[in-house]
Amino acid sequence: MRKLNYVKLIDDIANWIRGYVLSANCQGIVVGISGGIDSAVTSALSVKALGNKKVLGVGLPCESNPQDLEDSKLVANHLKIPYHVIDLTQTYQKFLESFPDEIKKEPMALANIKPRLRMTTLYYLAQSLGYLVGGTGNKTELLIGYFTKYGDGGVDIEPIGDLYKCEVREVARILNIPEKIITKPPSAGLWKGQTDEGEIGITYDELDEILYKIEHGFDLDDLNQANVEKVKLLMKNSQHKRNLPPTFKIKIESG
Repeated sequence: MRKLNYVKLIDDIANWIRGYVLSANCQGIVVGISGGIDSAVTSALSVKALGNKKVLGVGLPCESNPQDLEDSKLVANHLKIPYHVIDLTQTYQKFLESFPDEIKKEPMALANIKPRLRMTTLYYLAQSLGYLVGGTGNKTELLIGYFTKYGDGGVDIEPIGDLYKCEVREVARILNIPEKIITKPPSAGLWKGQTDEGEIGITYDELDEILYKIEHGFDLDDLNQANVEKVKLLMKNSQHKRNLPPTFKIKIESG
């Protein structure tokens, strides 16, 4: 993996956040704090950039594990930032009641409603306050499309979007994120018992190595070839998530 000066990197990201917020003529950043490492690091970097009074943390439970909300509160208290809990459970359940019974209840489509409701909530708060929505996606997840389009992928700024998961852990330790959060198994909290590595089927350490070698053109022969092909397919199939929607262009013939 690449060798980084993490102290300088943290300062660079904080300066970038500060400059972007100012250029957008906004007052601060709102972050959905899940109780996991990525949102904790995003929040901490935002605090370093703007001060703790200009970062709003939001707990957004939606049929969630209660421990995740407690961990979310832990992060907010640790960073000393304003914090609100907006429980979306009843909103989610009421939303589902709107659909006729004959419409197929596809499990992943149902699960993805949750991050999309969270996105809507964060944008309501951000627009009300004149803030930006801070994204919590890391490079590993963005490259393989492990995020919900117009859900947790619907943000204004991605402070850790160029950091592999292993690098996020290093940054978290320097930022003094509670060890409990750093070592917690990553989970999107989409259903009971769900973990990121379990759903993807590859550990983050192996994912980081495969993605790094693909990105830099290194030899892949020493890696698990089935997993290499799986990662390549994930990258290919999720390309639409990383691009703006295609637009039909009208061609006017001369003459």
